[in-house]
Parts: sequence; structure tokens; C-alpha cells
Amino acid sequence: MPKFAVIVFPGTNCDFETVEAIKKAGGKAERVWYKSSLKDFDGVVLPGGFSYADYLRAGAISARAEIMEEVKALASEDKPILGICNGFQILTESGLLPGALRPNKVPRFLCKWVYLRVNDTQTAFTKFYEEGEVIRMPIA
Repeated sequence: MPKFAVIVFPGTNCDFETVEAIKKAGGKAERVWYKSSLKDFDGVVLPGGFSYADYLRAGAISARAEIMEEVKALASEDKPILGICNGFQILTESGLLPGALRPNKVPRFLCKWVYLRVNDTQTAFTKFYEEGEVIRMPIA
């Protein structure tokens, strides 16, 4: 049974809910304070919130924490890494995800449904889809 670390930075929220969701899906999960080690974990989830109150840029400070080097090492071993909301921002700021974060074209909060095309079905998150399948997902 896979064991996931749910990393907690100052300002993280939804970490308890993330642990429960992993358990309901059949995995093991523990909340891991960002100054701890990821030894003995099979994957990582970076939950949402406002790490370090989003000072500087969203996720920029957390992205430079020592634990992110361990996250990068797990990613290089093809271990599953998931970033939710602020966690996605941290992964981008750390360089684990390509590109950069930019403000919305319209300077306001967006919450809507979008359509995505599945290009790779060889991941834990897409293995139940067909290549080229269009799926509907919420964004905010």
C-alpha cells in the first residue's frame, strides 16, 4: 500500500482533508512538517492554502525549503507528486513543473469548468482515460 507525505508549510490548509482522501482511496498518508524528512514515503502531495501568506509570490518561499530537494529526488524516481492549488504553485516555483505563473488576463478571481485533452495515459492520474479523450474539470 503506497504511503504519501502530505507536506505542511506555514499557512497550508486542507492537509487533514487530503490525508483522509488518500486513506479513502486505499493509500496511507501522514502530515509531514516541512522541516521533516520524506524518508520512507512513496509519494508526495502538496495541498492548498497560502504558504507563508503568499508573501513575495504564491509558493515562492516554500519552493526554496530544503524538503523540496527531497521532493525533486522522489520525482526523479518517478514517484507520484501532486500539487493542489498553492501546492501546484510551489511545484512550479521550485522548477519541478515547467513554465511560470502569470496573473489572469482578467484581473479577478476565476472559477469555472474547462475541458482538457488527455495526452499521456501512463500516469497514476490518467491511466483510466483514453489518449485524446477530452475531460471536464473545475478550475479556480
